[in-house]
Amino acid sequence: MIEVRGLHFSYPGGEFRLDIPSFDVGPGEKLAVIGPSGSGKTTLLNLVAGIVTPARGTVRVADVEVSALGDALRRAFRIRQIGFVFQDFELLDYLNVLDNILHPYRITSALRLTASVRERARSLAERMGIGDKLQRHANDLSQGEKQRVAICRALLPEPRLLLADEATGNLDPRNKDVILDLLFDSADAHGATLLAVTHDHELLPRFDRVVDFADYRSPATT
Repeated sequence: MIEVRGLHFSYPGGEFRLDIPSFDVGPGEKLAVIGPSGSGKTTLLNLVAGIVTPARGTVRVADVEVSALGDALRRAFRIRQIGFVFQDFELLDYLNVLDNILHPYRITSALRLTASVRERARSLAERMGIGDKLQRHANDLSQGEKQRVAICRALLPEPRLLLADEATGNLDPRNKDVILDLLFDSADAHGATLLAVTHDHELLPRFDRVVDFADYRSPATT
């Protein structure tokens, strides 16, 4: 599902540099990425999603070389194929919970908003424990509630690839298990791959494989 080869990435004017000779995630695999802050874990997710592109090397997702696509094609591919749970949620404060969950369907013709999609959104919200908050605005929610809205939005299009950046980071232990169950169940139901960044080592035994990302970060050189 994911194939990275010979990748080099750095931020302009910064000291961060990421070098990945080879990185693979198989179809249907559930892989956790760990490592210290600043090691490039979130950058990896952004590269896989095509939010940023490498200076050298290739990133392929579902047999598509995402790193070679132009901005518009990368965005369309991401909306159709990838569900991304962002660490900072990226909710829109002026929208209520339901409209935040449905938002991907309103910004592209690649997804079609139907009655069944609306029903699936409500069902996801119920399973997340936020079914009674659909009319609230995002800025009226707790951090944990915002996290659950972001996960519902990522799962709604039933993507082939789920990217999760600290998806359980703002949740209590009971809700962590509920959220992870939902992510795993959704991946299993649709044959999706899950790539998750986490600092929570208690969750690691549930994944198929764990990668320590510290080895991929190297200091920038002049």
